[in-house]
Amino acid sequence: MLGAGLGSDNHGELEAFGEVSDPRERARLLDEGLERLAAYWAGEFEPPPVQQPRIPVWIAARWPNRRPVRRAARWDGLFPIDLPGPDALAELVAEVGELRGDDAGRFDFVAEYPAGTDPAPWEAAGATWCLTGFGRTPGEAEVRSAIEAGP
Repeated sequence: MLGAGLGSDNHGELEAFGEVSDPRERARLLDEGLERLAAYWAGEFEPPPVQQPRIPVWIAARWPNRRPVRRAARWDGLFPIDLPGPDALAELVAEVGELRGDDAGRFDFVAEYPAGTDPAPWEAAGATWCLTGFGRTPGEAEVRSAIEAGP
């Protein structure tokens, strides 16, 4: 999988390096870059990827923004950020289903939640991948506990 998203310039970190900070322009560049990648993978690049018709692309979207959801629906998966709960994921699953139609093929939905969270409500909401999140500064004990608990 290739994960892609707009990113953010909340603290001026992009401008300091001469990168585009305007979200609309970053969105345009992201769409353009993804289309170029798809063209490379479709035959403009040798050797072609083993995964066919191409490498799956998952798009990140910060809740409750919808433009990235529409972008994700054109690709293979959605990694929503800051979802308030499984009901919000179910809303996104329905929305993407409407955008893609019934015969569009596989689409993945990623749910990330804190360690110790029961994944069942997320799976029922449509998550195809469930990830344990540990925040910005995970503690070793918390991570080891999650690993020992298993899936």
